[in-house]
Amino acid sequence: MHAPAAHTIPVDLLLRAYRAGVFPMADHRNDEEVYWVEPRERAIFPLDSLHISQSLKKTIRQNRFQVTCDRDFASVIAACAEPREEHAESWISNRIEASYNALHRAGHAHSIECWEGGRLVGGLYGAAFDRVFCGESMFSRTKDASKVALVWLVAAMRDAGYEVLDCQFMTDHLASLGAVAMPQSAYVSLLASATGSGVGSGAAWGSRGVVGSLPASVSRFASAESPGKSILQSLTQTS
Repeated sequence: MHAPAAHTIPVDLLLRAYRAGVFPMADHRNDEEVYWVEPRERAIFPLDSLHISQSLKKTIRQNRFQVTCDRDFASVIAACAEPREEHAESWISNRIEASYNALHRAGHAHSIECWEGGRLVGGLYGAAFDRVFCGESMFSRTKDASKVALVWLVAAMRDAGYEVLDCQFMTDHLASLGAVAMPQSAYVSLLASATGSGVGSGAAWGSRGVVGSLPASVSRFASAESPGKSILQSLTQTS
């Protein structure tokens, strides 16, 4: 069902939708309407079992990219909305882009950026609430940049006490990185255990205490003597 056209989707409406397991998409870049998606099958990344190839580990250890959080959210979502070879049209309409920029300003959307020589070469963005991060899209202008952003996101989420990383639709690429699929009903139950007090989440995901700040966690890793080594070591620690 399409929602009535408006300048932006209200922040409170977006958050209510995410808490119900629903998210917005559009048919094309200039679409003034959005439709609300509730997949029959949902893909998530279990935070304790991200698959990192040896070549990707090497790239991370080499600190090839400078990684930041929320340094340039607007540029990340704009890059994600650019046309790609496999998709003639972007589902990130101008209205959706404006809505997530507003959600970011309200403190409920974050970006991870990868920089090389001062140039933005990759990243991802998503919506954040309670102990949940819903990844929306990622982009890469050079090899492994978006994968590095994902690894940093997972490490920061673990450090900050998040429990659920939603990646919406399963793809072969996501599966190769460790994503798993589940029925939408199971995902909604998982959301319920990870929101509010988080009671009941420990059995499936591990209790990581009070949820913290993703930007603060990324900054803490980035300030380490060897950020990449610190990231990889954090991912081998169990809860």
